[in-house]
Amino acid sequence: MDFERIMLRYMDRLLQGDRAGCRQILGESLQTGTPVNSLYSNLFWPVMTEIEKMYREDKINQITEQMATRINRTLVDQLQSKLPRRESRGKKIIITCANDEREELGSQMCADLFESDGWEVKFIGAGVPNDEILSLVGQYQPDILFIYGTKPSGAPEIRKLIDTIRSVSAAPHMRIMLSGGVFNRADGLWEEIGADLFAPTAQEALQVALTDRRHQPEPRPRRRKTVKIDIAQFVEAAAEIGS
Repeated sequence: MDFERIMLRYMDRLLQGDRAGCRQILGESLQTGTPVNSLYSNLFWPVMTEIEKMYREDKINQITEQMATRINRTLVDQLQSKLPRRESRGKKIIITCANDEREELGSQMCADLFESDGWEVKFIGAGVPNDEILSLVGQYQPDILFIYGTKPSGAPEIRKLIDTIRSVSAAPHMRIMLSGGVFNRADGLWEEIGADLFAPTAQEALQVALTDRRHQPEPRPRRRKTVKIDIAQFVEAAAEIGS
């Protein structure tokens, strides 16, 4: 399957707000026997991150971003029931978003793929107060709390939630995993916030969750010295440049 060609066609239709055209491209892909989980990883997810990037860099306006995101999410909703289901792994995960997340698509796709992979999933989305998340963590005792965030402004609230969970030992054996654009763009931010695990994509999140090992990025030539991140300064600087 030539996902690069399909992605270019799909992206073009998304940016035009062409719902029927996007459904047609997806239908053609399904007719060729493309597995639904491959569409999640190789079409929906990279398109989602590209749309986020284009909007962040002012290459598209808010109307275009919202039309594209809603079409993408509608098609994900339609395909969720077609994902394969493996037998239970006997593991539990809570998936949520940073409080200011305007869209929940990234965390929703992670929830769908974890459920497909045999995990018991509680997907609570965005806008849930930290005290309610803390209560659910204490009651449910998940193996992993997964927090998805794309914006710098959400980082302080995520850190506050993690600190509270640690301070009261709400789930002593639970691991906390972060994902989303802001953690992909700022090296080391997930560690500075206090998480245990990080994965840049939904597919890699599945692998990290099972191995309980941190995502290892590809080696980069002439890597710069790691600098400790001050979260408040990071958020302020990002706001100034329109991130």
